[in-house]
Amino acid sequence: MDLIEAIKGRRSIRNYTDEPVTDEELEFIFEAARWAPSWANTQCWEFIVVRDPEMKEKLGETLTTKNPARKAFSQAPVVLVACAQKGKSGYYEGEPATERGDNWLMFDTALAVHNLMLAAYSIGLGTVHVGLFDFKKAEEILGLPPEYTVVELIPLGHPAREGKAPPRKEVREFVSYEKFGNKR
Repeated sequence: MDLIEAIKGRRSIRNYTDEPVTDEELEFIFEAARWAPSWANTQCWEFIVVRDPEMKEKLGETLTTKNPARKAFSQAPVVLVACAQKGKSGYYEGEPATERGDNWLMFDTALAVHNLMLAAYSIGLGTVHVGLFDFKKAEEILGLPPEYTVVELIPLGHPAREGKAPPRKEVREFVSYEKFGNKR
């Protein structure tokens, strides 16, 4: 699959079939995550693969009842948990290298997740970013040590139906030249 085709074709999938995700498919998508760029090559991300129905249900309960992805936690055969090590990305010799400190862990983990999601799409799997949840409760459920944080939850599986492309801004709407607001 062409890269631009994958970028334009990937959709947020919230409905899944019961077809399992194989270990080989997981290895393929984690290999893509492995090659994501990161601050000083710190690779602060960690992923947890959750297949156990009870654990997926507990994680689903960390979402608000209005979150449209909630039902995906019981449908998807796998929920991936993207975590990051604190005090690593954005740090130099144990000190924040910029005023943004641990914000860099979100950026770096998102790069790895993006690679993972594009790779999943390229082999026929669906994913959805889930960021609206009680991350402290999720960390407790997963037994995360205090030096780690949960960044996002990602249902993963075979799509039950194709997602639709939401409207996108035109390039000229979000690109400025030389100074902010100088549009062409």
